[in-house]
Amino acid sequence: MKIGILAYRIKYYSYLRNILNKIPDAEYIPVNDLYSFLRKGALFVNRTLGKPLLPVFNLNNQFEDLDLNRVDLLHFFNGVSYGRTPWVSSFETILPRFSHLVTRHHGQEIAHVSPDALTRRGLEALAGRSCLAILPLSQSAALMQTDLLKDLPAEYAQPILDKMRVLHPPQEILVPEVKAREYSPDNPIRFILVGAAFFRKGGREVLEVFERLVRQEKLPVRLIIVSSLRIEPYAAKETEADVAWAKAKIAENADWIEYYSALPNADTLALMRTADVGMLPSYADTYGFSVLEAQASGLPVITTDIRALPEVNNPTVGWLIKVPKNALGEALYATVEEREVLSQSIRAGLEQSVRHIAADPGQIVVKGAAALDRIRKEHDPAAYADALRQIYGLAFQKK
Repeated sequence: MKIGILAYRIKYYSYLRNILNKIPDAEYIPVNDLYSFLRKGALFVNRTLGKPLLPVFNLNNQFEDLDLNRVDLLHFFNGVSYGRTPWVSSFETILPRFSHLVTRHHGQEIAHVSPDALTRRGLEALAGRSCLAILPLSQSAALMQTDLLKDLPAEYAQPILDKMRVLHPPQEILVPEVKAREYSPDNPIRFILVGAAFFRKGGREVLEVFERLVRQEKLPVRLIIVSSLRIEPYAAKETEADVAWAKAKIAENADWIEYYSALPNADTLALMRTADVGMLPSYADTYGFSVLEAQASGLPVITTDIRALPEVNNPTVGWLIKVPKNALGEALYATVEEREVLSQSIRAGLEQSVRHIAADPGQIVVKGAAALDRIRKEHDPAAYADALRQIYGLAFQKK
């Protein structure tokens, strides 16, 4: 079985995590197309001019190869294809993933959209014969997809929904069992936060809460951070000044903060296995792969209750911070006032969770063992491969 994968995305984490080499006997073939060429040209122009003159987002999520790639099927992440080669697409939010659609759920009220020519073309591709299946990573993504289709022409909705199957990402077990540790001021509880988008993932709130608990209240806790402190244009709305503040805070507290700007994934996972509790008190996350990796390392995790996070984290296996959300589970962060309320909710919930853990550290091993068991049952790589193989088999049934 030859599976086509976009050549420029073959090392993207989303592809490595959900698509590449998931079926041992399949052959994965890098493929190119017209939109890859247009994307490369647009990026070149933008870099040359030093500003984003040409939009790139929509080019990322469309594929047209004139059926020149000789593969049995194509598998995309967030993409749609206009050709006749059979294809499937895993996705984290909605399909088609176009710029004017992907932000409709960012706010208290879900925005209504009108189908333009580009949207109709994407819907026709999804409803068409070549599209074998669309695979939301979570029930949250499936809900968003269903809600989007309510807004769009009815003739597309049912054919697309009939192809939808939730397929949670696979996760290998990283430790055989969870072992209890004795905690003391000399052997503190180690919390870890992993993610390049530091501020979107609640990094500011983590620094503020932990600094107060360590410096003022002498709680026996330590913090591990793996993050490039990357600036992003949405959710937390951080600035260069925020990055400078975070760097200064980390440097001031180097006696209890272990900081890495970047690590290879294998080293990050090894570091995770030295920690006790994971954290993802995020403003916005479509899934949260670091939660799976922490749980597979035997760590219970503190998360917010946004989007798919309640599907992978719950009070049995970790701690959930309740935050203000809209009907689709997206946190409210569109205005300065909403972001402040959200930040306060995260700080309060995070402080409560950390205090609770420090007062009763025995729960770490109990929740950690439950988290590891959850990964075994719900993210088994062999079961994931079987599901994909069944879906890919549809390509041969249509020949």
